[in-house]
Amino acid sequence: MTDLQAITALGAFAPFEIQVGNLTIRENTNLALASLSVSRGQGVPTLMGMTLPDVGQCAVGSEVSAFWTAPNQWFIEGQGRAHEDFAASVKTAAPECFVTEQTDGWVAFDVYSDNGIRPVEGLLEKLVNIDVDGLKVGTAVRTGLHHMSVYLIRRGDTHVTIMGMRTFAAALCHAIESTAAGLR
Repeated sequence: MTDLQAITALGAFAPFEIQVGNLTIRENTNLALASLSVSRGQGVPTLMGMTLPDVGQCAVGSEVSAFWTAPNQWFIEGQGRAHEDFAASVKTAAPECFVTEQTDGWVAFDVYSDNGIRPVEGLLEKLVNIDVDGLKVGTAVRTGLHHMSVYLIRRGDTHVTIMGMRTFAAALCHAIESTAAGLR
């Protein structure tokens, strides 16, 4: 049998990472993702000790993180769990919910600033049409970026995750990198 080696969404053997000015852009290949939804009228479950976030929010638990995607629906994130059956773990923790594996359908780019909050905000102001001042830590929004639909998750003052469909990985990476280069 042929030895198979996993590749990233960008077709490489190692995650993409580049330093552009005060920004570091890094492909997060270790992020597992599952969608979780509940039936209409069903209460919002607690998942692995974490209360699922409300509209436009994200939450961080001890085992997983989550962000709201639609009424009665969330994406559940497992950092460092991309190589396991993450959806099965989520389903075990929430057997009354509908759970779908999403890990291979999305690509996530973490953008970090090593020089305060302003470089991240400057990048977002050029990339997306949202109120960047309203994107506070703990917020998650879906918006357009060039011709793509993306999620923006504000994880910290100097850290934002931009998540898009895996099929647009190269276009998304190019948009982020070229916009960052134009900030100099």
